[in-house]
Amino acid sequence: MRRMLTHSFALLILAACHPQGSEKPAVKEAWVRLPAVAGRPAAGYFILKGAKADDRLLSIDSAVVNKIELHEEVMNGGVMTMRQLAEVRLPKGTDVAFAPGGKHAMLFGVDARITPGTAIPLLFTFQSGAKIEAEAKTMAAGDDMESMHH
Repeated sequence: MRRMLTHSFALLILAACHPQGSEKPAVKEAWVRLPAVAGRPAAGYFILKGAKADDRLLSIDSAVVNKIELHEEVMNGGVMTMRQLAEVRLPKGTDVAFAPGGKHAMLFGVDARITPGTAIPLLFTFQSGAKIEAEAKTMAAGDDMESMHH
């Protein structure tokens, strides 16, 4: 009996060390490239991390942005075009990257007080009802990712 209890305890410890996924999705590495021309939209990038169940990203909101749309760049007849997405599937346990040249968020009407280095608060809403808050670092249109780390 004692050996069985020890074995069961060891299995519980192993299970705790290897979580099977989170209950809610997560948002990591959020950043925004501000527009080169004032009044034009900014572009937002991040990584969505899937939870224990399939989900869908429905919207992103911010107190300092008038409107945020989900978009993706696709090749259409040899020409790169952009199309708006109503939602983005987030399969359980997977990552979905929003990165230059692919899926991204378009931020329309960014508050003029937002300058490179200013954080933008974002609220991600999912079909499951999860609401995730994240802060996006901002960078100027001509800056590269390395400049964000310095």
